[in-house]
Amino acid sequence: MRVQDKVVVVTGAGSGIGRELVLCLLSKGARVAGVDLNPKSLAETAGLAEGYKDKFSGFLANIAERSAVEALPERVLARFGAVDGIINNAGIIQPFARLNDLDYSTIERVLNVNLFGTLFMIKAFLPLLLKRPEGHIANLSSMGGFLPVPGQTIYCAAKAAVKLMSEGLAFELLHTNVRVTVVFPGAVATNIRENSGVSSPKMVEGSGAMKAVTAMKAAQMIVRSIERDAYHVFVGKDATLMDKLSRLSPAYAARVIANKMRPLLPD
Repeated sequence: MRVQDKVVVVTGAGSGIGRELVLCLLSKGARVAGVDLNPKSLAETAGLAEGYKDKFSGFLANIAERSAVEALPERVLARFGAVDGIINNAGIIQPFARLNDLDYSTIERVLNVNLFGTLFMIKAFLPLLLKRPEGHIANLSSMGGFLPVPGQTIYCAAKAAVKLMSEGLAFELLHTNVRVTVVFPGAVATNIRENSGVSSPKMVEGSGAMKAVTAMKAAQMIVRSIERDAYHVFVGKDATLMDKLSRLSPAYAARVIANKMRPLLPD
């Protein structure tokens, strides 16, 4: 789906990849409804979008609240008159801890934002997308959606569910006008730790295949994948490499990640 002159809804629009998605889409001639629960960061995104006249509007909503998401389509329609695509970008990580040490409130929060927030958005907006000449859904899974990351087990479980839910949806919609892209970011330089309320020692950025990509580059890759109606897109050399390695030797790939994560886990 070419994004020019389309209306696209982006969750997590207040920072990181979400903000860069907004700016990238606007630069390509799209109109964008940015959704976020943080009024300050959403206002900052709106300030950056001022040069695009009236093509951006911010909408405060917590995607983990079903009633708030179900009210969004009417709000977006009142502003833009249509919806052609949604990008389910909003997400949080869990505290860097073993599953045995997580309380249920933390587990539920991670599942509610990452899995149910994505589900609520799809259920709310898909009826509108099916009425358009063409529509698109892009869901952000994660490298952790196909590869276990110790200390992020619940986050990975949520992102793996997003992966399979998106893949199933793609083929349910095969004979419709709506396409689905599943996005697998690796290491991306964002403030997801702060937005997730997680404090931890920062992992040392590597070089070459394991170096984090910028949020801007990640957004550009995602928008290009939407315009190609891609099924899967791997963001970053690390995600691409680990996808191949995990297919070749799942246990070895998991061990590589486990060794990398060990310094972040409490003794």
